[in-house]
Amino acid sequence: MEPTLRFAGTVVNTPDPDGLASFYERLLGWPRLMDEPDWIALRHPDGGTAVAFQRDPAAVRPAWPAEPGRQQMLLHLDFVTADLDAAVEHAVDCGAAVADTQSAETERVLFDPVGNPFCIILSNS
Repeated sequence: MEPTLRFAGTVVNTPDPDGLASFYERLLGWPRLMDEPDWIALRHPDGGTAVAFQRDPAAVRPAWPAEPGRQQMLLHLDFVTADLDAAVEHAVDCGAAVADTQSAETERVLFDPVGNPFCIILSNS
């Protein structure tokens, strides 16, 4: 019999878990589920999966778009919104930077304060 697995969340390595968690707290309005010096997890107040930030002093800012010979992005976070312009403005106010290279009119690529790319996507519903 195969074990039952439930997806619990995504972990982002960072040299500054508190700083990065604070950015995503402001961006999403999610409270801290766990708060340790080297590990902070956020989760929507209604539950669901978590996003956590783990101290990794060797974490390196990924290149985006990808560049040969540089640290590659292994994953990124996607968020949806009904108002793309307002969501991007909010993200920038929280400390994000808009990427110079964009791939679609209905989404924006941004960088969090340690350089991890994330996307805000215009929702159809």
